Order: sequence, then C-alpha cells, then structure tokens
Amino acid sequence: QVQLVESGGGSVEPGESLKISCTGSGFSFRDYVMSWYRQPPGQELEMVAVLSSAGGRPTYAGFARGRFTASINVAQNMMYLQMNNLKPEDTATYYCNAFDGTSSDFRGQGTQVTVST
Repeated sequence: QVQLVESGGGSVEPGESLKISCTGSGFSFRDYVMSWYRQPPGQELEMVAVLSSAGGRPTYAGFARGRFTASINVAQNMMYLQMNNLKPEDTATYYCNAFDGTSSDFRGQGTQVTVST
C-alpha cells in the first residue's frame, strides 16, 4: 500500500522558519515525480515545488523562490521543505505528492502551517 505522511507543521510568527518533512512507503521516490503542494484556507491547491529524483534543481512557484528550499533523499524515501521568512499568506495545509507520469497520482494527509502574530 502506497502512503505519504507529512510532518513538522505548526504555528510560527511572521519572519520565522519551519521545516516540514514527508515520508513515503510502499513505493520508491525514484519511480515518481515528487512535489510539494499547499492549500490556503478557502483557496485552490497550488504547487510549491517540484523535485527531481535524479538530483537536479527543484522548480519553485514564484512565491516560494528565494524563501523555500525543497530537498529529497531518494535512498530514505524522504523529502523536506525548508521555509524561511514565513508570511501570513503562507498559512496553508502543505501536502507532498507523488506522480508516476501516468495514472498513479496521490498525496498525504497534509500538515498545517499557520503564520500569525
């Protein structure tokens, strides 16, 4: 059974940092395109970063560029999202997603990140 589990979310103040993690089981990150998505309250799901299992540089959404760093450990089936200089508009549920390029496309249950004073 394939599964993704996010962890590390929480509540922080503007300007602070947070690192969230994703652990996969039942499949190999090598065989999937792994990515981070988020869904702010009342808004649509949006892409944060797409990672390369081959070790290339991640692709970031504009709001993430320069503040977020996504990384992946294919051997351990884990990925991370380091978020710096967080803003209130970064408040969202963050998901890791796996896509095999055809019909297998799934995500975890999400981890909540809240940025407020």
